[in-house]
Amino acid sequence: MYDKKFMEEAIRLANECFETGTGGPFGAVVVKDGEIVGRGRNMVTVHNDPTAHAEVQAIRDACQNLGTFQLTGCELYASSEPCPMCLGAIYWARPERIYYGASCEVAAKAGFDDIYIYEQLGKPISEYEISTEQHDADIAAETFERWKAFTDKIEY
Repeated sequence: MYDKKFMEEAIRLANECFETGTGGPFGAVVVKDGEIVGRGRNMVTVHNDPTAHAEVQAIRDACQNLGTFQLTGCELYASSEPCPMCLGAIYWARPERIYYGASCEVAAKAGFDDIYIYEQLGKPISEYEISTEQHDADIAAETFERWKAFTDKIEY
C-alpha cells in the first residue's frame, strides 16, 4: 500500500544526486514490511556505468541486505517512471509493486531519452537503430538445452 514517506525518500535521493554533482535526478527505495531495505540514486556519471540507475542501485542494495536475488514481498518507489532497462531489472527482481513520481514525458523534457528507448523496443529487432544481428543460434541454443537438463540449478 502506497506510503508517501517512501516516495519522499526516493525524491530526496534524486535531489541529492544532482545537488552534490554525483548524478542525474533519480532516486529509488525498496520497501519490505514497512521498512526501507534498499536505497539507490543515479550513479551513472560517477561510476562511468550506464547501468548505475537509481532503481538498479536500489535493487542491488536490497538484494544484498536481504540475502536474496528476488524481492518477493517488496515494493519499489522511484522518483521517476522506470526506464526500459530498469523496468527489466525490476521484473527480474520480482517486487510486488512499483510506485513512481514523474512520468517519462517529464524526464524527456529535462533531456532524458527514455521515450526513445521505449520506441525502439516497440519495433521489430530488425528495425532497431543500433544494428542487431543473430549468429550461431543453434550453438547458443545448446546451452539452454544443457540448462534444462542440469539438475543442480537454482531456479529463477
